[in-house]
Amino acid sequence: MDTTPEEAAQVVALLQQGLSQRAVAAQLHLSQSAVSRVYRRFQETGAFNRRPRTGRHRCTSERDDRFIVSTSLRNRHLTGVDVQQELRRVRQVAVSEWTVRRRLKEANLTPKRPASGPKLTAGHRQARLQFAREHLDWSIAQWRSVLFTDECRVCLHGSDRRGRVYRRPGERFAQCCFAETVAYGGGSCMMWAGISLEGKTALVFVPGGGRGGGLTADRYITDILLGHVVPYAEFVGEDFVLMHDNARCHTARVSRQFLREKELRTMDWPALSPDLNPIEHLWDELKRRVRARNPVPASVDELKTALLEEWDGIPQETVKKLIRSMRNRLQAVIRARGGNTKY
Repeated sequence: MDTTPEEAAQVVALLQQGLSQRAVAAQLHLSQSAVSRVYRRFQETGAFNRRPRTGRHRCTSERDDRFIVSTSLRNRHLTGVDVQQELRRVRQVAVSEWTVRRRLKEANLTPKRPASGPKLTAGHRQARLQFAREHLDWSIAQWRSVLFTDECRVCLHGSDRRGRVYRRPGERFAQCCFAETVAYGGGSCMMWAGISLEGKTALVFVPGGGRGGGLTADRYITDILLGHVVPYAEFVGEDFVLMHDNARCHTARVSRQFLREKELRTMDWPALSPDLNPIEHLWDELKRRVRARNPVPASVDELKTALLEEWDGIPQETVKKLIRSMRNRLQAVIRARGGNTKY
């Protein structure tokens, strides 16, 4: 029976106090042979750790190990089998995929679920980088006049894929460990909202925003711009700036013409940049609040009611923290040279 260094230290201490090996073994729930072996090892080495063992001979050399690690670092999406085959092709070394995984683990390379984000072209990266540099030195007073807006679709039986299940080997497809899905999420609704340092707008449900529907330019003007953005701009004053992304209903000719007529300034927002919009994190907070309700919504109407109640319940301090993180978001884009960030 192997003992830990702590157990070995207890064995030696008790024996030096005059206890017999049989008494020490009974007190520490060890065998008498284990106690004898620990004490003999202590007398020979003066240490509580086990002697180093030779172990099984490694089937890869140091050069093979470096090749395995460098191959994985050059392409992080390669599997253990891919690296194994590359090692066999280049260095004519045949090892198991488990050996490859152990060598990668020794280099602190373990498989994880990759972070995801929009596919960015060189033009997208350049635009994001330019936007970050231009707005990096903006003060809180300047961000105070910006209304961050966005649309979001919520499914009745949606999943954020964060759920886990505890199971034994061979129970992957057991019914108690199975996560059932519903076609098209069981129904959905699309909503729009805006946030700023001063407050947040009402949550607006887009008519026909469920399956097969969407937000058109006409609906965007009548239901959102006229009903919510224009009054909010009058509340903020002449420094008001509207932030909306490059969705078709936002960039349509009639939408741009309406904004010019109302003299509403818009922020030149880089495409494919959800990580720069703080309201995206508020959508996640809203969805978590709805999923945590007991009982959970059972119909689309109940889902809308829950969304409205939870939206009103989000404190303004949460919104302020998200908007105050704009400088950190911009710095992250600059460090990533316009690429995707953790936000």
